[in-house]
Amino acid sequence: MKLKIKKGDTVEVIAGADKGKKGTVLGIDKNKMKIRVQGVRVQTHFDKKEGMMKKEGLIDYSNVKFVQAAAAKAAKGAKGAKTKKTAEAAAKA
Repeated sequence: MKLKIKKGDTVEVIAGADKGKKGTVLGIDKNKMKIRVQGVRVQTHFDKKEGMMKKEGLIDYSNVKFVQAAAAKAAKGAKGAKTKKTAEAAAKA
């Protein structure tokens, strides 16, 4: 199933203990229909090397509302972009 929310989008939690919180999507599990949101469902994780860590847990896709899309990456060579030669030719005409 195609999901409308992508990594990097801003979402708001609409159900559960973290209701009302906003954050960016850190990751998506499409098979389980769960997403990981920054600052939501923070869990304590113990690692032998790094010790105590705080990690975001997975929440259900249906418990979030889309707020804002991720910022689009800048295009390297946009189509229709004027080059120096075409700009000079247009200025002469």
